Amino acid sequence: MADRDEVSTRVQEERWLTRYYIVRAAFSAVWVALAFSAGQRFPAAAMALLIAYPLWDALANYVDALRSGGLASNRTQAINAVISIATAIAVIVALRLNWVLGVFGVWAILSGLLQLATAVRRWKRMGAQWAMILSGGQSALAGAFFVSLAHAPLDHAIGRVAGYAAVGALYFLVSAVWLSVGQMRSKAIRTP
Repeated sequence: MADRDEVSTRVQEERWLTRYYIVRAAFSAVWVALAFSAGQRFPAAAMALLIAYPLWDALANYVDALRSGGLASNRTQAINAVISIATAIAVIVALRLNWVLGVFGVWAILSGLLQLATAVRRWKRMGAQWAMILSGGQSALAGAFFVSLAHAPLDHAIGRVAGYAAVGALYFLVSAVWLSVGQMRSKAIRTP
C-alpha cells in the first residue's frame, strides 16, 4: 500500500511540474514576443517588461515551492523568490542609472545557481531534470556576460534579456516534454 501511495504522490508531483514548466515556457514566450515588439519601440513598455520579468519569476518560484512541499522544504526557491523581488526593485533604480543589464546579470547568476541546485535536488526524486540543470548553468554564464555589458542602452538591454528569456522558455518546454514522455512510459508500464 505504501508503494502505491508513493507512486501516486510522485505521479502528482510530475504532473504539477509538467504543468508548471509549460506555464513558465508560455509566459516566457509571450514576454519575449512583447519585448521584441513593443519593448523595442516604446521605452515605457521596455521598462515595464524589464520590471515584470523578475516579478513573474518570484511568483513562479513561490507558487512552485508551496506546491512542492512548502517553502521550508524548498529553500532554493524561497531564496530565489526573494532575490527576484529584490531584482525588480533594483531594475527600477538601474533604469535611471543605465545599469539594467548589470542588474539582470547579477540576478541571472544567482537565480541560475539556485535553479541548478533545485534541479539537482529534484533529480534525486523524479529524474528528468537535465534541461533545468543546463538552464541553471547557462543562466549563470549569461549573467556574467550581461555584467560585462552593464552599461548598454535600454533598447539593447531589452533585446539581450529577451534572447536570454527565449532560451529559458526553450529549456522549460524541453523539460515539460521530457517529463510528459516519462509519464507516458510509466503509465504504459503500470497499465498492462
